Amino acid sequence: MSYQTKKRFGQHFLHDPAVIDKIITAARLQPDQRVLEIGPGLGVLTEQLLKHAAQVIVMEIDRDLIQRLRQRPEEHLTVYEGDVLKLSWSELFKKPPYTLVANLPYNISSQILFKLLDHRHLFKRMVLMFQREVAERLMARPGTKDYGILSVLCQLWYDIDKVALVKPGAFNPPPKVDSMVVSFLPLEKPRVDPIDEVLFKRLVKAAFTQRRKTLRNSLLAAGLEAADIDASLLCAGIDPGCRGETLDLSRFSALTEAFCKEVTTG
Repeated sequence: MSYQTKKRFGQHFLHDPAVIDKIITAARLQPDQRVLEIGPGLGVLTEQLLKHAAQVIVMEIDRDLIQRLRQRPEEHLTVYEGDVLKLSWSELFKKPPYTLVANLPYNISSQILFKLLDHRHLFKRMVLMFQREVAERLMARPGTKDYGILSVLCQLWYDIDKVALVKPGAFNPPPKVDSMVVSFLPLEKPRVDPIDEVLFKRLVKAAFTQRRKTLRNSLLAAGLEAADIDASLLCAGIDPGCRGETLDLSRFSALTEAFCKEVTTG
């Protein structure tokens, strides 16, 4: 059955067997495991997952592809139709842990990753394909141009490792950029204590929203009170004139703790 890719879904179908083998190896699947795949496309990776797992769940938005997937004979394949960003994961995935394996649509990969962070308790391991530039951001270190919100939030909860660099020819149609497969192994506990996770995320996002601003001005622009900012930066021993990209996880944690104390005592 022929298929015409749809640009609005950001479809680039992986077909290279060598890359698929590397993904399967990195996923470390066991015969009793449940696997989730986001955006299975033509099902080339899905076919290999079905050989290695007890249950394979796929999430797809393209109705033409859903029809193809539902014609497959494997009884341990479950197909969920809908937008991965809008489906209720807590209702669909009630038997964790799952292993997540996916060639993510590049146009919404960051949005999906934020959703994954919110549902991290569901997954024991993730092996994900990103545009190379995005993957490098996830592994970036403080003080570099690639270091940003996702660097901090992902490194707080995961060990992240490169699995493979993937050239455009591995896909049909080929994208205009290189891709990269990375693995996410959850930590037993966060790399630093975020104290208040909601506040931690708010401060991290504020610090990077306007990268050229000083940290103090970025926090002001995010709607935080000047007196709270000044007292918290002083308490955490952080220079108000530095930029958010210079702060490592421990300093973001210290800043969060200082804000918590300031709000409690202020």
